[in-house]
Amino acid sequence: MAESGARLLVADDNKVNRLLLIRSLELMGHRASGAENGRVALEMLEHEPFDLMLLDIAMPEMDGFQVLERLLGNSRLHDLPVIVTSAVEGLDAVVRCIELGAEDYLHKPVNPVLLKARVNSSLEKKRLRDAQRELVRRFATSEVAQDLQQSGFALGGKHVEATVMFSDIRGFTSLCASQPPDETIELLNTYYTLMFDAISGHGGVVNQMIGDGLMAVFGAPLPLADAPLAAVRAALEMIEMIELLNVDRSAARKAPIRIGVGIASGEMIAGYTGTQSRATYTCVGDTVNLAARLEGHTKVAGRTILIDQATLQALPPDVQVEVLEPVALKGIASAVELFSVDCAQSL
Repeated sequence: MAESGARLLVADDNKVNRLLLIRSLELMGHRASGAENGRVALEMLEHEPFDLMLLDIAMPEMDGFQVLERLLGNSRLHDLPVIVTSAVEGLDAVVRCIELGAEDYLHKPVNPVLLKARVNSSLEKKRLRDAQRELVRRFATSEVAQDLQQSGFALGGKHVEATVMFSDIRGFTSLCASQPPDETIELLNTYYTLMFDAISGHGGVVNQMIGDGLMAVFGAPLPLADAPLAAVRAALEMIEMIELLNVDRSAARKAPIRIGVGIASGEMIAGYTGTQSRATYTCVGDTVNLAARLEGHTKVAGRTILIDQATLQALPPDVQVEVLEPVALKGIASAVELFSVDCAQSL
């Protein structure tokens, strides 16, 4: 980052100090802006992207300690590297700045060689943090990434009220046997692209993909209002997208595909499982097992979307469902009341 030039902000109420620091940073190849106090600096940070801030302590309106406290409490800005440049002497000030998240503390007058070394070091740390965050975003959903950023990573789970969805492609094994492997991979990529869009568009999180099957949760790791309704809406959109996809498949003289969806709502344990070196975010519990069984039973019942009673009770009365006979499902202690969602309706 240092080689291509970074965007830096200098917050210092002394105009001479501010201009000289800006000039030093520009000679290093960076782009620098100035703020005459902490309040102005925070306003600039809210409206412009910066890679690093050099912060004075003794400033009017809002001092450096207050700026660091505000940054620490801001989920978007708390990772911004801050180098304190101050004439304030004493170990207590240094310790307080570091405890509030500052990367470093340089006493004024700032040595230009030391300044360059600390700026480049801080920018490199930011580059590595940004790369790590990008990897998390690429291999985890935005909700899981946000949960990791806010709460940190820890194996274990917590009890949550949420809605779980399972879905898979009907007759997928036979379909694979009837076409080349590259067509199967292309179909899966297309399928997941469409399903992810429908699920995430209604606040759901896809947390498992196994072959042609997927598991999604609505209401974890982040709370979601009306999670059962959001899951049903997502399922209806998934069906609609599959129907549109089948129009294209028919034009290409390919067999249409069908999916089955099972949805259940209730308490479950959600969290990170695995090891410290390899883990995944998932949900476990009776509600999760029930959703999986409902999805499997769609083949037997000849229905596309099956939901449990807890999900039905959370839906508005105008949602059209068909009441089915209670059935015994594997792994479920008592007979389960089933309800089939009318796929022709629009919610």
